[in-house]
Amino acid sequence: MIHAFPCGTPALDFVGTLRARRNDEPTEKLASVADLDAWCAESGLLDGAPAPDAGDLRHAVELREAIYALVRARLLDRPLPAEAVGTVNRYAAHPPLTPVLTEAGWSRVGSAAQVLSQLAREAVEIVGGDAAALLRECGRPECTQVYLDHSRGRRREWCSMATCGSRMKAAAYRARRRAGVDA
Repeated sequence: MIHAFPCGTPALDFVGTLRARRNDEPTEKLASVADLDAWCAESGLLDGAPAPDAGDLRHAVELREAIYALVRARLLDRPLPAEAVGTVNRYAAHPPLTPVLTEAGWSRVGSAAQVLSQLAREAVEIVGGDAAALLRECGRPECTQVYLDHSRGRRREWCSMATCGSRMKAAAYRARRRAGVDA
């Protein structure tokens, strides 16, 4: 796997394909059509890869940035940017993935455009619904992953304990140790 899925929801994991947004040089995880193809397959939205083209990649980046603009507005308690609303609504209006029944259970089939529609629809539900109050951005300064805080007490600080939480706790431990040694 080349992509990470710490947020618990495909639309927010998709936003995370541009890592470390606040850095001078963020890390683009959708740098090629192959990256988008891999993200679609690894996300679990489809059983296989949809074989996107360069147009699908441009659309994916456009949608990702629109979703992030909406999430960021919710995080900062600001009005939703009209351009981002229009972009997400435009993608959400396209046909979503198609569920199909198989001998093994069920799966979804579709194109890259349908994956984007599915993500846009999920973003509409998150940003426009009660889940918007659960939106958080990772507390690790180098990370800008956004997630829904379903923790008891709503005090989750990191996108993932396995990555950012572990790093932050280790750094705090090292700082306490240094302070104890220096004191």
